[in-house]
Amino acid sequence: MPSMRINLPNLWRPAGDAFPRTPGDGASGVERPEQLPPSDGPQFVHRTFAFVDLCGFTEFVERRGAREAIRVLSDFRQNTREITGRRGVRAAKWLGDGVMLVGVDTGPMVATVVELVARHAGTELGLHAGVASGSVLLFEGDDYIGQPVNLAARLSDLAGKDEVLADASSSSLAPAWVEVGMSRTRHIGGIGRVEGITELTLAEGVRLPTRTSRDLIAAS
Repeated sequence: MPSMRINLPNLWRPAGDAFPRTPGDGASGVERPEQLPPSDGPQFVHRTFAFVDLCGFTEFVERRGAREAIRVLSDFRQNTREITGRRGVRAAKWLGDGVMLVGVDTGPMVATVVELVARHAGTELGLHAGVASGSVLLFEGDDYIGQPVNLAARLSDLAGKDEVLADASSSSLAPAWVEVGMSRTRHIGGIGRVEGITELTLAEGVRLPTRTSRDLIAAS
């Protein structure tokens, strides 16, 4: 049988000249190696930050003891690792009964935090969270310095049980299944007047994944 040659389209090749010639022609961080400007120290990057904490954990430890406290904390961290792993968000730092999350993209971060808080809603402790986006200094590759970090932490402090508070830039990129509440203005210590703060919740009809028997055994 004669051999047949099949010509397949080169699907991976970009149409036209898709490679940026200067840093201004494309997204920062994807320039050609020879066109990437030299580093003079810390670099500005755009990131979305979230702080998520268990509510009343210290009092819970005193009331229920270390064994129950470790069970609740382990369940929280397990859920956090699962959701961040699925959505491409980094758990940058564990903070005892809380966590600092960092994301390159805002939408996945909002989705992560809203789902995480919703999963714990109705439990004895519950979670509260704050989300903020913006330009920060990336220092030594893993530390972030700037107002968005501080704002996310302050919003988490302001949030009540089962509540997610977000700044305007974060809530504007919330996925369609997240309900964005009314905008409000707050004066936040160390930051000043902040407009566009909103509460983020699951939209009506959104269902959370059912915990498997293995999950329940691991959390017990």
